[in-house]
Amino acid sequence: MFEPFSSGLEIIRVVEFSYMAIEGLKEFLVAANKAGYAGGDEKEWIKELDGSTSIVFEQDNRKMHDNFFGGEPYGGRIVVLNNEKAEWMMVYYGWVEEGVNPDIVYGILREALMQMPEEYPFRGPEVFKKGNLTYRNKWDGKVERYLGEKEILEDERLVYKANYFGGLVDKRRGV
Repeated sequence: MFEPFSSGLEIIRVVEFSYMAIEGLKEFLVAANKAGYAGGDEKEWIKELDGSTSIVFEQDNRKMHDNFFGGEPYGGRIVVLNNEKAEWMMVYYGWVEEGVNPDIVYGILREALMQMPEEYPFRGPEVFKKGNLTYRNKWDGKVERYLGEKEILEDERLVYKANYFGGLVDKRRGV
């Protein structure tokens, strides 16, 4: 059973961030997801000198920068800027099990990500099925602060797993 905050941690509501700003961020995350990795338009992806790949999406005053390493396994981070200031981020890491065709796994992953729930725009829906493949996504929290885990099963066998977490950043003085 997935219980990310069962250790007694509580989600702390971030103050001074309006409802309208959160709703605008959610709408942007859904649009950025569909235009980014889920959309699969690899010709628009940028191969960086360090071997990573970047996907950039801009809409109005917001910009999403998704940068990842991989191959298998993979890891990366997404940062959303609002008027050139960091507003939100996600860090993620995942893998396809040895001996499994990653093209099949990433095909269903992209389809699931295109079904991202508007209220919880972290990854895909709670469940997405295609043939004998099942994508499952579990999360705790809201867009302000969250963590989650997604997996793909082929029949009952785990073939893919990833973890992710993030939320709002740089909302008050620190460091």
